[in-house]
Amino acid sequence: MHFCRVCGNRTFEAPLIRLTGMPASAQGFPDDRTLHDDSGCDVEVLQCSSCGLVQIPGQPVPYYREVIRSASISPEMQAFRRDQFRRLADKYGLHGRRLLEIGCGKGEYLSLLRETGIDAWGSEYAPASVEYCLDVGLPVIRTFPDNPDDTISGAPFDSFASFNFMEHWPDPNAVLRSASRNLVDGGIGLVEVPNFDMIVRSAMFSEFIPDHLCYFTRETLMFALHYNGFEVLESDVLWYDYIISAVVRKRQPLNLGYFVKKQEQITTEISEFLDRYPAMSVAVWGAGHQALAVMAMAGLGGKILYVVDSAPFKQGRYTTATHIPIVSPSELTARPPAAVMVMAASYSDEVVGTLQKSYPATIDVVVLRDDGLERVR
Repeated sequence: MHFCRVCGNRTFEAPLIRLTGMPASAQGFPDDRTLHDDSGCDVEVLQCSSCGLVQIPGQPVPYYREVIRSASISPEMQAFRRDQFRRLADKYGLHGRRLLEIGCGKGEYLSLLRETGIDAWGSEYAPASVEYCLDVGLPVIRTFPDNPDDTISGAPFDSFASFNFMEHWPDPNAVLRSASRNLVDGGIGLVEVPNFDMIVRSAMFSEFIPDHLCYFTRETLMFALHYNGFEVLESDVLWYDYIISAVVRKRQPLNLGYFVKKQEQITTEISEFLDRYPAMSVAVWGAGHQALAVMAMAGLGGKILYVVDSAPFKQGRYTTATHIPIVSPSELTARPPAAVMVMAASYSDEVVGTLQKSYPATIDVVVLRDDGLERVR
C-alpha cells in the first residue's frame, strides 16, 4: 500500500507501468574503480487515486537536496531566462526586492536573476556548490528548506523561485510550506517542473528515473500549489513544451470587514422601517437560512408579528434564535399586517408577485435586496 506524496491519499494498487533494469540514478556515473558495483534497478510508477499525481514510491536518491544543472549553460537557455526574469520583475515589481531561489546549484540562474535588478539569494545543499557561489560573490545559504517551522536566514523574502527541482522532493508539501512561511504576506513565487502532459503525449518512457519522484501535469501541479497555500496567478508551458511554469502568490485570508458594515447598514434600515409602524404590526415573508440569519443579527425577536413561509413543515413552529411564530400565507388574509418585509432570497420577486396579486393592497411591501430594503408597494 502506498500513499500520495502530496494529498496523502492512497495510490491505485496496480502500478501504471513497471520498468526493469533502469539506471539507479541519473548522476551516479561509475568510473573504472566503481564500475563493478553498478547495477540497474526496477521502477514502479504509481498514480494517486485522489489527486491524480503520478509518482515513484520509495526513498529518494542520496543527493536529492542538491541541484546539478547543466542545461543552463546553453546560450539559448540563458537568453530565454534573461527575457523571462526581466518580464517577471517588471510585471510583479520585483526590481530591488529580495528573492530566494530554492536549489540554486552553482548560481547559474541566480546570476541571471541579479542581472535584472532582483536582489536574488540562493539556498543550496551541496557544500561545493555553496562554496563556489560564495567565491564568485553570490549570496547563498547552505540549507534545504524542508522544515515548515524553520526560519531561513535572511527571511522573510519578497519572492521565491524553484526551477525543475520540485519533482525531486520526497515531501513537496514540506518545502512549499517552508517557502510560504519564509515569504512576506502576499509574496510571489515562480515554480517550474517538467511537463508530464508532454511526456504522456510523446510516450517518453525514458523520462522515468529514480531521481524524479513526482511527475506533474498542469492539473496536479496547480493542485499541489493550491494545497500548500498559494494562489496561482498564471501558468504556461515553456521551452518546447518541456516545462510547466506557474507564477504564484502566498494566499492571504479574506478581509470580510465589509460584511460587518453591510450587516450594520441592513440592521439600521430594518430598524428605521419598523419605526414607521405600530409595534408588532410588521410581518416577514421567508424562513430560509438567510432570512433566519438576518432576523437574528437585526435583533427582530419580539418585534415581528409573524413570519410567513409556504413550506408546511415550518408552519406552526418558530424561527430559530428569534422565536417568531411561522405561519402559512393564509394568515395574511386572516390577520393582515401593516407591512411585509420579503426575505425570500432568489424567490423574492415571485413572493412579491403573489403579494400584489392575492393579498390586500393595504399591506405595504418591501424586499430585502443585496443593497438594502427596496419598497415595491
